[in-house]
Amino acid sequence: MATFISVPLKKSSEVDLVKPLSKYITVSYPAGEEQAEYVRAVDELNKLRKNALGRPLDKHDSSLEILLRYYDQLCALEPKFPFSENQICLTFTWKDAFDKGSLFGGSVKLSLASLGYEKTCVLFNCAALASQIAAEQNMDNDECLKTAAKYYQLASGAFSHIKDTVLSALSREPTMDICPETVGTLSLIMLAQAQEVFFLKATSDRMKDAVIAKLANQAADFYGDAFKQCQYKDNLPKEVLPVLAAKHCIMQANAELHQSALAKQKKHFGEEIARLQHALELVKTVASRYDEYVSVKDLMDKINRALTAAKKDNDFIYHDRVPEVKDLEQIGKAALVKATAITPPLSQKFTDLFEKMVPMAVQQSMSVYGQRKNETVNRLVGTMREATNLCNGVLASLNLPAALEDLSGDSIPQSIADKAKSIVEKGGLQSIEQLIKDLPELLTRNREILDESLKMLDDEESTDNELRGKFNQRWNRTPSGDLYKPLRTEGTNFRNVLDKAVQADQVVRDRYNAHCDMIALLCKPPNELSAAIPSANPTKTLQGSEIVNVLRSQLAQLEEIKKERETLEGEIKAVTFDMSVTFLTALAQDGAINEEQLSLAQLDKLYGSYNERVQASLRSQEELLGQVQVSHQEFSSLKQSNTEANQREEVLKKLASAHDSYVEISNNLREGTKFYNDLTEILLKFQNKCSDIVFARKTERDELLKELQQSIAREPSAPSFSVPAYQSTPAAPVAGPTPAPRTVFQPQQPQQQPKAQPPSRPPPPNIAPQAASATPTSAPPVGPPTNNPPPMAPISQAQGPPYPTYQGYPGFYQVPMGYNPYPYNMPNMAFMPFQGAPGQGGYPGAPPAGQPYPGYPQQPPQQQQQQPYYPQQ
Repeated sequence: MATFISVPLKKSSEVDLVKPLSKYITVSYPAGEEQAEYVRAVDELNKLRKNALGRPLDKHDSSLEILLRYYDQLCALEPKFPFSENQICLTFTWKDAFDKGSLFGGSVKLSLASLGYEKTCVLFNCAALASQIAAEQNMDNDECLKTAAKYYQLASGAFSHIKDTVLSALSREPTMDICPETVGTLSLIMLAQAQEVFFLKATSDRMKDAVIAKLANQAADFYGDAFKQCQYKDNLPKEVLPVLAAKHCIMQANAELHQSALAKQKKHFGEEIARLQHALELVKTVASRYDEYVSVKDLMDKINRALTAAKKDNDFIYHDRVPEVKDLEQIGKAALVKATAITPPLSQKFTDLFEKMVPMAVQQSMSVYGQRKNETVNRLVGTMREATNLCNGVLASLNLPAALEDLSGDSIPQSIADKAKSIVEKGGLQSIEQLIKDLPELLTRNREILDESLKMLDDEESTDNELRGKFNQRWNRTPSGDLYKPLRTEGTNFRNVLDKAVQADQVVRDRYNAHCDMIALLCKPPNELSAAIPSANPTKTLQGSEIVNVLRSQLAQLEEIKKERETLEGEIKAVTFDMSVTFLTALAQDGAINEEQLSLAQLDKLYGSYNERVQASLRSQEELLGQVQVSHQEFSSLKQSNTEANQREEVLKKLASAHDSYVEISNNLREGTKFYNDLTEILLKFQNKCSDIVFARKTERDELLKELQQSIAREPSAPSFSVPAYQSTPAAPVAGPTPAPRTVFQPQQPQQQPKAQPPSRPPPPNIAPQAASATPTSAPPVGPPTNNPPPMAPISQAQGPPYPTYQGYPGFYQVPMGYNPYPYNMPNMAFMPFQGAPGQGGYPGAPPAGQPYPGYPQQPPQQQQQQPYYPQQ
């Protein structure tokens, strides 16, 4: 009786996990021990997949443990890597577990670039293998019964989990074996079998009949639900439905059997007989309909013995009324099983290979936090640099501090000499010109990388559109245009960045061209620089003036502010904080990360004090610059004014401004060079991403083309047509072969009277020789006669031989021509009359020539003049 249903395993194609995951790790994590550890973990993951899916698995706990470990690893891996069609694109191919394939191609399979699809199929295999291990258990052993119940409940939970998650995990229609209806039915089947195992355990432990009856009734209910769910769907093998129907009846019969024992204990003998009769009817139904699937002989014998004894006792002793089955009290139910909840890790030996790698949600939050931090740092540093540039510009316009140092009127001011020396030490014009010359090459390299990346997307999208136009609805994968939208948006952003960089490069060149002459003058030797500066008569009375001392003091305070800003900028850039702990804590507590709130709070905590110091520096500078301007006005009014002095002061202003411009241009060019070099690395990553997705799409395209070719090959070459009735409907059996008509469609003939049967051994006809021209041309005689009937009237249409002359007709038999003495459709030949053996007399019972056989019915008179079927004398 114990026939249990097990589920076959799905088969998967080989997938290389090492290359794409290692590439992502190399690109995303800095070189070092951590990166090397992650790469080693990828190798272990690839080996684990090969062990779980790349070889046949035994029906043993150890094999299931490998599958569970791989599933747990996928669950731990999913939040840490960006698996998608446009990031880490891994295409997983799985075959339908219940499809056996066809003559023209392999079984139905589906390929998807989705880790959720891989998880679903691996969990299906976990459930399938658990069902196989449970079905292999010895149901006569207590430990085996416990093992079977455990694995059936695990399989039920796994199938139920797939039912709830498969549609959200896949972006396309799943194969039939993992669609929600199929796995929902499988979950019910596994739960029913687990309940049946508990029924078997209770029976072997000889528990109370009331308990066993409830367990059996609950199992019957589970089997009935599973039967109803798959009754009208062709998504499971055809053997499943009759087994479910049989199990439903068997469990009901067991419930009635044990409930009858309970009725006997309560001295309800009529109820006992009614329940046993109902149980016997159920078992007989199974024996008549499903005997080839489930054997119920032992159960039937047991019920028969109990029913015979109960009837005998009731007839002779109790005389209790036997109620109708519909009047019997309903048997209770006791469900001792439930589907095991799927909460990873499922394996007892699971260890996360990527334990130190933070989840993708944390990585994304860290990336956004890094952007916010850089924006905060750049804002503070940029504010201080703008204030310093403003201060330098104001002082240069006032010719400070050169005006205070140039009281002699003919020597180079010390500040100008220091600036000239600084420019020479930094490389002078040559360094700037080299940096300007390198920028176009860097720009061109970045443009080429970006153009090549986008061209790969364009070419693949063009091919996809061409195939979509060719195959129409059959080309059912995600359009490349939709899939590449994020990448194209990213590419557009990169192009905009490059365009802005070109504009910034032009601004730097314009500034360099405007100050090129003065910078070149500062690069000259001191004597040439002194000669290029106009001389002027000094105002010697200002050398000891109080206003000069005030200006010098104010300028010294400004220099101090500048130095403080340099120190402050270094401190701001050196601030570090690991936000991953904060994000991980939030993810563990709330299941989600409010990145903006957490980041802003932490940044305010880190940079709040620096922001106050920057603002204080700005206020001090603004106040000092106002004082400097007032003091400079007083200094200018006291200074003797003449043309030479004005020209000299103008040149000194330009030299001071040229130095500041040199420093700024040099910094801008170095930042531009660094920007282009950094952008090159980013664009190379973008190119790798485009290359990976295009390669994956090409692989998917080739796979889909192969499936379409097989599908087209399996399609019929002509539309369906109706089969004639005479080919599909079997004819009623007759005593002899039925002559075949000459044509497929015959006109309706008038109904003829049934003919009398000829005698058992009529004599052969007495035929005289006749000319060949007398041979009838309408039809040859039928087959070699074994009986010799007398002449009769011909039927309304000439008949052919007892076998058709064309193949494909039902009942066609290839018979040698030599077998038939009356060839059909042969060239006209002279008729060979019957020749008796020499010296042999005629048949003893033969009548005179031309007379009918005695006792044979005569033909109607109107048919006497018609041409006979056989040749006559």
